[in-house]
Amino acid sequence: MGGQRLIEGVKVKPLQVIPDDRGRLMEILRSDDSLFERFGQVYVTTANPGVVKAWHFHKLQADHWVCLIGRARVGLYDPRAGSPTRGLVNEFLMTPEEPFLLKIPVGVYHGFKGVDPARESMIMNIPTVPYNRGHPDEYRADPYDPEIPFDWRK
Repeated sequence: MGGQRLIEGVKVKPLQVIPDDRGRLMEILRSDDSLFERFGQVYVTTANPGVVKAWHFHKLQADHWVCLIGRARVGLYDPRAGSPTRGLVNEFLMTPEEPFLLKIPVGVYHGFKGVDPARESMIMNIPTVPYNRGHPDEYRADPYDPEIPFDWRK
């Protein structure tokens, strides 16, 4: 997307919308996809216009994001020791009009900002591990942490 060098383990799968006279169909993730690891659960998260939901990473799960409604500016940052892309940032604009599945690997900080001025933006996630309410696999940083070279104010 945009010719940027991707963080190690990040994968982008273009999605095809198949319209007919009744509406549309779009396959998102299949168990026979090359980027599929395992299924944990499916959920959606939203951000109101201008709201940033960042940063966090996981030690156990990979995420698979697709934007269903609105427009989402997605940021990724690789802090992983030993990663060939340590320190690299990726940025994506996710929309339903140009859909793609974004695989976010274990250990990579990620977040998004709702950038549709007229409505909330909705991301569907298909993580590889179900959410553990007793011991969440979620490690947070401030959205404006100076150690992460990404500016949400844009």
